[in-house]
Amino acid sequence: MPSRPRAGGGARPGVGGGAPSVYFDNAATSNPKPPQVLEAMEHYMKKVCASPGRGGYRWSLDAGRIVYQARAKVRELFNAPALESVAFTMNVTYALNCAIQGLVRPGDHVVTTSVEHNSVIRPLRFMQEAYGIQVTVVQCDGRGMLDPDDVRRAMRPETRTVVMTHASNVVGSVLPVAEVGRVAQEFGAFFIVDTAQTAGVLDIDFAAIGADVLAFTGHKSLMGPPGTGGFVVSSRAAGEMRPLVHGGTGSRSHLETQPEDLPDKFESGTMNTVGIAGLAAGIEFVLSTGLERICEHERSLARRFVDGVREIGGFKLYGPEAPGQRVATVSVGSERGADLANLAYRLDAEYGVMVRSGLHCSPLAHRTIGTFPEGTLRFSFGYFNTEDEVDYAVRALAALATTDM
Repeated sequence: MPSRPRAGGGARPGVGGGAPSVYFDNAATSNPKPPQVLEAMEHYMKKVCASPGRGGYRWSLDAGRIVYQARAKVRELFNAPALESVAFTMNVTYALNCAIQGLVRPGDHVVTTSVEHNSVIRPLRFMQEAYGIQVTVVQCDGRGMLDPDDVRRAMRPETRTVVMTHASNVVGSVLPVAEVGRVAQEFGAFFIVDTAQTAGVLDIDFAAIGADVLAFTGHKSLMGPPGTGGFVVSSRAAGEMRPLVHGGTGSRSHLETQPEDLPDKFESGTMNTVGIAGLAAGIEFVLSTGLERICEHERSLARRFVDGVREIGGFKLYGPEAPGQRVATVSVGSERGADLANLAYRLDAEYGVMVRSGLHCSPLAHRTIGTFPEGTLRFSFGYFNTEDEVDYAVRALAALATTDM
């Protein structure tokens, strides 16, 4: 495993010699980033810093090559059908809105699940109110797991789209996207997959899971900077999807209407090329390190943490029991009814352990596991975390468990 940019047993030194800084919020944004991500972004800003596709001079061409290489990395990672099937956006929320609002029509029926992030639920509720679409939410079990047969039972002749997450951002449960993809194909429905929690950790094959749109974000396990993401789109979906934004693309400028060419149809306006440069470097890091290696390391940290918390007692653990059924995201509750927001504050203030409390932008998931409205304390582990950090966090929880919290 490559050297990790941490000091003191894997934890970053604290400010002023205080508690070390231990970051366990990788489900929100991975931290730290590989050095080559920063180097790629610096190279763009210092040596290029021009818009791709907006000129024939060398700096614009250099910027275009950066974007082209990034598309190639995304295509390799997801086995995308073509370079032009990869469109870049500012994050996965934007990508999901492009897909949902681009494909769903007034009066359509949409099937989704009860562990979705608000980036899926809110666009659906908006379209339900504004355009009269019908939404069926398929219930997952108390561990956050989904039975594909329940999706099949929810399908109707008028079902146009199935949209679902690959893994819950609350309990880390990995959902059976390939099986659901086959159900969607049986009914001729479009299939949209949110890979925010799995891209860069699990091996995802666009064709094998039967996706029509695969939405991804750059700033989590793909190791890229915030403000990056995108989607891979099938030719079938691309023809039906209306662009969310219309504007300049640097192509077919004689037209006053949006071009149909891919990916230009979905990429209006000046791109975040500096971010895309960093994203390409992040994906290259993931590919060169190996998805299996990354996944096993992160899951081993999650197993170690779960085992440690069980030994402490006084805490509830949510999500699947089997390590292979989850990514490295663990939600914790208090059996004593402790204020979890205060517990998160004390973990940071007294021990330098950074985690996220609350509903994690996923109220449906918390209703599903029975933690609404108080939420949970979420620990999400990344490739650069260490066993020493996990052990330290468990000791911090044990120490706080002996207080009033």
